Amino acid sequence: MTPREIVPGVFAVGAIDWDRRIFDELIPTPDGTSYNSYLLRGSEKTALIDTVDPSKFADLTANLDRLGVDKIDYIIANHAEQDHSGSIPAMLGRYPGAKVVTNQKCRDFLVDLLQIPQDRVIVISDGDTLTLGDRTLEFIFAPWVHWPETMLTYLPEDRILFSCDLFGSHYATSTLYVPDEAVIYESAKRYYAEIMMPFRSSIKAHLAKLAAREIAVIAPSHGPVYDRPAFIMDAYRDWTGDDVRNVVVLPFVSMHGSTQAMVDHFTTALIQRGVQVHPFNLTKTDIGELAKALVDAATVVIGTPTLIFGPHPQVVYAAYLANLLRPKTRYASVIGSYGWGGKTVDTLASMLDRLKVELIEPVYIKGYPREGDFAALDRLADAIRKKHEEAGIIPS
Repeated sequence: MTPREIVPGVFAVGAIDWDRRIFDELIPTPDGTSYNSYLLRGSEKTALIDTVDPSKFADLTANLDRLGVDKIDYIIANHAEQDHSGSIPAMLGRYPGAKVVTNQKCRDFLVDLLQIPQDRVIVISDGDTLTLGDRTLEFIFAPWVHWPETMLTYLPEDRILFSCDLFGSHYATSTLYVPDEAVIYESAKRYYAEIMMPFRSSIKAHLAKLAAREIAVIAPSHGPVYDRPAFIMDAYRDWTGDDVRNVVVLPFVSMHGSTQAMVDHFTTALIQRGVQVHPFNLTKTDIGELAKALVDAATVVIGTPTLIFGPHPQVVYAAYLANLLRPKTRYASVIGSYGWGGKTVDTLASMLDRLKVELIEPVYIKGYPREGDFAALDRLADAIRKKHEEAGIIPS
């Protein structure tokens, strides 16, 4: 990577990680990612907004060397997670006069996680400003996006919002700005689903706060820069809003074909009733794609066999993940089969307690489905269609 100029005196100096395929040992990143860091040169002071993952520290320093940076006055820490902050200790060693600028909670995290000396930190409050001479940095607290200490940095003279993880995408690209809005929309939606969705209410409030500012450019901590910020802000208003779509998400596992037969029949029944359906075989699914599908789906139906006394472990994982991510889904149900007993439906229902969904009568059968079981699946498809109609999701 090489430094790229956003406006005169403001440079992207971070690193691209083309090969990263898993993030936090949890999130698949099929398109790689970037760790974005930004250098701001004022008439009196120089600031660096965020650093990079420690594995890419050499890329950051090479970019700073290319720009002839021999002094940094301030390192702005928008977020303490190590893919942003992990190179701060090394940067403080390289620039001994530099001070870290962040909020109290972030300072405490940096001390705990990276053992940064407290005397190297300047603590600021929400709305505080810091002058670089002819440029001013304004700090906007944005807790729970997606950690409790996250903040954003706004450069009013150039109308640039350095948004940290908000509006980001795990997408490696050699272009500075969004190369293709359709592609980045999908990548950003997946990023939102995997990381931001549990904090939908908080993000909605932060969007309202940002509406009062004139923003020409959004520079996030991952993915390309937005030179048309309305594109991503409109997407976030949609994702964090209350509207859901006429979609059933159907994660499932089938061990011996019984649940698969039910899923196949049920999928067809939904399609015949004008309801979109996205089945996900959990033995083959990229879990990030499942999370993305949950963002605005009205209904989730889980398909599983009973393994000894409960749901298949991969279904347990998917249910736990959905409960953790807290999509705005309104309805849920369960389909599947058992051999001799168990409490699969009760177990899954208890695992979805954070979703606040209405549970539609499950179809859980013994053995391979018979004619009456397929009819029960048709009735479940009818019930979902009716719920979607009553909610105004599709016309009655």
